[in-house]
Amino acid sequence: MAINALGYLGVRSDRLEDWSEFAGTLLGMQKIDRGGRAVAFRMDDRAQRLLVSDEPGETLAFLGFEVAARDDLQAYAARLETAGVAVHPGRGGLADRRLVGDLIWFHDPMGNRVELFHAPMLASDPFVPGRPIDGFRTGPLGMGHAVLHVQEIDIMMPFYRDLLDFHVTDYGLEPYGLYFFHLNDRHHSFAMVGSGQRGFHHFMVEFQNLDDVGQGYDLAQQRENGVAYTLGRHTNDYMTSYYAHSPSGFFVENGWGGRLIDPATWAPHETHDGPSFWGHERLYLTEEGGRKRLRDMRLEAAAKGRRAPPVADCPWLYGELAKAGR
Repeated sequence: MAINALGYLGVRSDRLEDWSEFAGTLLGMQKIDRGGRAVAFRMDDRAQRLLVSDEPGETLAFLGFEVAARDDLQAYAARLETAGVAVHPGRGGLADRRLVGDLIWFHDPMGNRVELFHAPMLASDPFVPGRPIDGFRTGPLGMGHAVLHVQEIDIMMPFYRDLLDFHVTDYGLEPYGLYFFHLNDRHHSFAMVGSGQRGFHHFMVEFQNLDDVGQGYDLAQQRENGVAYTLGRHTNDYMTSYYAHSPSGFFVENGWGGRLIDPATWAPHETHDGPSFWGHERLYLTEEGGRKRLRDMRLEAAAKGRRAPPVADCPWLYGELAKAGR
């Protein structure tokens, strides 16, 4: 029984035209006409990765996690129901709308809707990006990662870790609680920010080419209030990225070069250097509201010589070069 990837996510928004332009032109996803009051987007050979429904709220609608086998759906349903969680089958054509073979859904302790699914539909035609990019890093790693604001980490942690088998990768306690979970070789597919709030913090898409991130960064800077975090590099997953303001107010991280781990040998641990080695200036924050504190942590990490391992020591790079026959 295993959940193995973040497969898709949904957003509630009545700004469908803005989302079409944002996801297609800035992120480089392929817009798919689904008809009705919704717009969908592809990132790869999957028929659907992002679904935006014309509903009020401007927030996360659901997170879709893939299971390894169809029987896993019933196994997780039984475990959740034993723990007092109401579980619903994907009836009324819901699986068809999600373009999957079968699914169940439920809410986490903070009210976020979670869907577990099996057998995603593959598209019959090649992926065509919304702007010239080399594509996204997906496949068995899933569509990227998703991060939630949480009020009570002591309630949310056992739900995802113990009931859903999410594996803790690492965590940091300063300047606030940050908890990261892996489902596959990607450093994290899910994370929680102990901000004392509820809601969606961001989702991340990872590009195959660093230049695709940089060119998107140029595009985002042309937009009014387009950039939320400047270009920077994270301390735990080594991702080079910037964060854009989405049409719905939460962030979308545009990244490259994320760290791969070996889940079989990985040991969870606490990190102490703050979220970023450099960059990631929070443009949306005031100096007193946390911007200076996070900047000071980056400067302290730099003064200590903290940095990611050299690229030459990256097992992922060796693997990619070997596959390319170079």
